[in-house]
Amino acid sequence: MAPGATACWSARVRLKRKREAFRQRLLANPANYIAQDTLALSTCPTFVDEGLSPRHIDLRPYVLSGQEMRLVPGGLTRVALTEGSLVVNSSQGGGTKDTWVMEDDASC
Repeated sequence: MAPGATACWSARVRLKRKREAFRQRLLANPANYIAQDTLALSTCPTFVDEGLSPRHIDLRPYVLSGQEMRLVPGGLTRVALTEGSLVVNSSQGGGTKDTWVMEDDASC
């Protein structure tokens, strides 16, 4: 979500009557909205209060590029904390998990 954004709305999960009300608000103030395709997020076993459970994730590994490419041994994973949710951004209820790349040779 953009900085200052206050809601995340998915056309696929809303009732038709709510979609029409949203359409009217959008047409009245189009500059207030940003559209983004729904990403096909992976799932990963994740430690949550109940133990291990699959959650949708957005993995962000880091690669250094110079004379050769090198994978950094850490990264960031944004995770949907609610089961079944696709919301991974922290401003809307998602969270982050440390990510470690476990490989002896981190060359790409």
